Amino acid sequence: MIRFGTGGWRAIIGDDFIRANIVKVATGIAKLARENNKTDKPICIGYDRRFLSEQAAKWVAEVLCANGIKVWFMKRSSPTPLVMFTGKHNALHYGVEITASHNPAAYNGIKIFIHDGRDADVATTERLEELINATSDEEVVTLGFDDAVASGMIEFPKFLFNDFIDSIISRLDMSIIRAKGPRILFNPMHGSGTYPLMVLMYTARCTVDLMNANKDAFFGGSLPAPTKETLADLAHRVVAEGYDLGIAVDGDGDRLGIIDRDGSYINANQILAMLYYYLHEYRGWHGPVVRNLATTHMLDMMAKDFGEECYEVPVGFKWISSKLDQTDAVLGGESSGGLTVRGHIYGKDSVYAAMLFVEMISAIDKSPTEFWQELTEKYGSFEMVEDNLRFAPAEKARINHLLMVEKKVPDFGKEIAKLDYQDGFKVTFADNSFVICRFSGTEPLLRVFAESTTAQDARKLIDCMKEFIGI
Repeated sequence: MIRFGTGGWRAIIGDDFIRANIVKVATGIAKLARENNKTDKPICIGYDRRFLSEQAAKWVAEVLCANGIKVWFMKRSSPTPLVMFTGKHNALHYGVEITASHNPAAYNGIKIFIHDGRDADVATTERLEELINATSDEEVVTLGFDDAVASGMIEFPKFLFNDFIDSIISRLDMSIIRAKGPRILFNPMHGSGTYPLMVLMYTARCTVDLMNANKDAFFGGSLPAPTKETLADLAHRVVAEGYDLGIAVDGDGDRLGIIDRDGSYINANQILAMLYYYLHEYRGWHGPVVRNLATTHMLDMMAKDFGEECYEVPVGFKWISSKLDQTDAVLGGESSGGLTVRGHIYGKDSVYAAMLFVEMISAIDKSPTEFWQELTEKYGSFEMVEDNLRFAPAEKARINHLLMVEKKVPDFGKEIAKLDYQDGFKVTFADNSFVICRFSGTEPLLRVFAESTTAQDARKLIDCMKEFIGI
């Protein structure tokens, strides 16, 4: 059975991510488009640089074209934000990106976007799953890729990259960046985010060098996720070679990681807080902020100080983009590295966010570490620790029953302010620290997050939770 989680359908290549299933997914998309009378516009298809991604994109295109739906096909690997922007900018009904995002190299998958380039909502993915899993092999029809190109069913629009880049340029103060001229080392992690960010940084007159830009289906033997551990080589080079900043994006270019000039890793929580403060206090943008339930509570403190609201939503970026749209928030994001800023796209937007970060450090004339120190002096220290725990399949039901049905709570030895069960199990304490335990929507993992004033205190909360659930 094919299931769509928080980030689309993801599966192991050669196991479930095979042609037979890929064309069934494409047939389901075609059925969905017909069912909703949305076959009058092309579907934009992009793909990352994973093994089988480009070929899988062609298989999807062949099915859609055989079902009478035109396709805009990216002629080169493209980051997810580009496909989302294309859907929004051109009022398309659907978009598709072949990617498993930051998952290990053995995985690939398919993300689907709906109107305005948004992540598909639960109602859409549930109906799509029904259509896919009810599709027989006999229902799958294809039109050869070259034949579809020759007939005009597949087009390669040249304006897609330019429109995306021009939109971001229009939202930046390029003069500030040009005046500062930062020296940047960029690590696209062998992924599809290289081209747009290179064009933008060169246009801003940054001095840019590249690392890990070659196509490598194994991502250099590492996870294509911009974490402290995976960016150790970037941090070393930034310090050794005297760069002002290191920038990294994940495999499909929608998650962001930053390395400061002293080699410090600037995590997603810090990026979110810095950008919110910069946009509100320096740029003069007003409005709330949105975070998921596993993201720093510094945003709550900051919003309160500004006289704004901080909205908490479940994990899954569709919840962030939806709440941002409802509240006209300045930005929204998650501790795993995804964020979006008001006005550009409705999904994870690391290309725009990366350039906005470059603008920020150019405008305030401080390093990220110096800026973060100012914020912690103002709002206090917030340190997050995370564990990803593997478990036997039979354990999932037991853990879920313990936490979500019996609703038992460990003795943490501190005053509890709130218990939340909207997405996993979250405990918020009276001192604004928290711990959360939830099953991953994309991998067979139990994720445990904790935030407190020190990493040591956060680790104690996680250890208490792990002991309680018996893992």
